[in-house]
Amino acid sequence: MEELKHECGVAMIRLLKPLEYYTNKYGSLKYGLNKLYLLMEKQHNRGQEGAGMACVRLNAAPGEEYMFRERAVGASAITEIFEAAHKGFRDYIPEPTGDGSGPKHPPFFGELYMGHLRYSTTDNSGLSFIHPFLRRNNWRAKNLALCGNFNLTNVADVFDNITSVGQHPRDIGDGSILLEQMGHRLDREVERLYRICTDRGLNEKEITPVIEQQIDLANVLRESSRIWDGGYVMAGVTGSGEMFCMRDPWGIRPAFFYKDEEAVVVASERPVIQTVMNVDASEIHELGRGQALIVSKGGVARTSQILPQQENRACSFERIYFSRGSDADIYKERKKLGENLVHPILKAVDYDLRNTVFSFIPNTAEVAYFGLQEGLNNHLNQVKREAILGLKPEANEERLTEILSARIRCEKVAVKDIKLRTFIAEGHSRNGLAAHVYDITYGSIRPGDDNLVVIDDSIVRGTTLRQSIIKILDRLGPKKIVIVSSSPQVRYPDYYGIDMSRMNEFVAFRAAIALLEERGLTAVMLEAYHKAKYCDTTEVNYVKEIYAAFTDEEISAKMVELLRPAATKAEVVIVYQTLEGLRASCPNHPGDWYFSGNYPTPGGVRMVNRAFVRFMEEYIPNSDRLVLKNH
Repeated sequence: MEELKHECGVAMIRLLKPLEYYTNKYGSLKYGLNKLYLLMEKQHNRGQEGAGMACVRLNAAPGEEYMFRERAVGASAITEIFEAAHKGFRDYIPEPTGDGSGPKHPPFFGELYMGHLRYSTTDNSGLSFIHPFLRRNNWRAKNLALCGNFNLTNVADVFDNITSVGQHPRDIGDGSILLEQMGHRLDREVERLYRICTDRGLNEKEITPVIEQQIDLANVLRESSRIWDGGYVMAGVTGSGEMFCMRDPWGIRPAFFYKDEEAVVVASERPVIQTVMNVDASEIHELGRGQALIVSKGGVARTSQILPQQENRACSFERIYFSRGSDADIYKERKKLGENLVHPILKAVDYDLRNTVFSFIPNTAEVAYFGLQEGLNNHLNQVKREAILGLKPEANEERLTEILSARIRCEKVAVKDIKLRTFIAEGHSRNGLAAHVYDITYGSIRPGDDNLVVIDDSIVRGTTLRQSIIKILDRLGPKKIVIVSSSPQVRYPDYYGIDMSRMNEFVAFRAAIALLEERGLTAVMLEAYHKAKYCDTTEVNYVKEIYAAFTDEEISAKMVELLRPAATKAEVVIVYQTLEGLRASCPNHPGDWYFSGNYPTPGGVRMVNRAFVRFMEEYIPNSDRLVLKNH
């Protein structure tokens, strides 16, 4: 499949014992730092454009730094930021020297750690876009480091909100805007406590520790998040030692946490915590929809319902592709996705198992392939059973042996051979390189006799199929190539963290447009355009009308026409998972708007209609648009 840029990853750890405890028990000053490294490295699948981390040291003396940040860009960013952090420990002297010289503590020696892995879903790149974002102040409680796995559909509304109270943002990036918005609410929370303290007659020196002990980040989150629209996990730490992680009220983006007497740990994926902390899955909790995990300066952890829970719309793409398949539930779900495809695949090969080879596109489709194998074997066992029961008494041993010897033929046909280095070439040369990302196992099928079935996790743009996969599979000489997607047709953009935002990128959308043109139904497009441009665009997804006239099979057949290279000798068929099959396989993750068009928030509906309007205004002449506007 084409690599999708997608949800970022977050990792947090709050040490609950004095730092000397970890040194004595685990023999290292860097217990917290090393745990953060593992939490991030185990989630490197979630972001390879950059990484960053922040650290807070509690009870630092005045004049001593207490909040640290390190960031880097590129695929090696995790290594770079931790190499930089480890440098401070090389010359560390545990006790201060007699003359008072030398650092008392190295940087990144603290109780709070927060890490972030970035995959951009916009065109923004560079160090300034790498999380965590940092807001400085001379009061520790007003310092804020923020990171997140998020995409808001209404950043403009958040911008208007903070400018309406007199703020002057220096940047319009979503991360910077959220930092300023939350920083403003943090300032107000500190000032609220300051007024209470002064009313009680406390002096300035007494007020600071009271504020740091009593600050309530739930107030900050409620005031900030009430206008957010989108999918998000927001995480942050303050300079005075508070920590939080909040999940959106639809549960679109994932977050998990674990707590024992030594630490509180947060990550975007459950098995990451299982491995790093060596605990059972039952000890790890999923953060609830609209809920925040908050840890006070004193180390007291609690969950707080920040926003009312909305209908569960947890992202199904997490289960299909993005999250690590080492999670026990995800592993079962991916196998079920493959198993659900047995009957449409059998239909595509005319039930000819004897002359069909099954394989997968490496590497993320492998688990669905195992499920497909199991389903095929169950089917074949049923066929064998019926054949045996149907044997006549005089049937000979040869016939029985023939029945029992039938097998599902499985081969590793496709091999991911290289990682394309796109900087080597541009344009047509780059496309030529793309054709060699995969290689094949020669001799794995019988030319001219065998069907070849290969399963992938999804087919989004179709670029890799057209430029590489179909061409190389055809070299093997199959009579029919069946490309199988373990997920349904991707028809709509995602606006909650996945890099799928432009309508004409989707091969399903291009196929539907081609069918409308062929059948003289372009009026459907114009009518949908009119509604998307001039009607209420936050309640109804008008792009659904583009697909309404066609069956899934008709759109799949048109995709084949669009993607099949002209020189291909084999017949090509595409088989997709159904929405019903997806929902049966991943029952607790019903977020399927990229397949169904059912967006969970008004912002998603508004943005898909806008995307369709942009497409249509490039597609139709100006004169037609004027006629339509006056219609």
